[in-house]
Amino acid sequence: MSYRDIVIADIRLAALQLLEEDPGYSYNERILKKLLASVGHEVSSDQLRTEIAWLEEQGLATTEEIAGMLIVRLTNRGEDAALGRTQVPGVARPRP
Repeated sequence: MSYRDIVIADIRLAALQLLEEDPGYSYNERILKKLLASVGHEVSSDQLRTEIAWLEEQGLATTEEIAGMLIVRLTNRGEDAALGRTQVPGVARPRP
């Protein structure tokens, strides 16, 4: 696994964990980008959209576009990955 793969897997885990911590299990992409930066993952808007699309393809999140803004919502499978109850290739495992 390359350094880049490790960083991307950690970004995906951080995004899932942030969504899991929200009472509504969702954020718009702007807030998610700021929250990722607050935990050490400064990402571009393009990179964030790429990772959100990947999470959606894996069934870990769903998206809805409202007035040009992407809303990201955690799925049950995404919650399991965020909490370490399931392992998904491409998503880092949470530390105990």
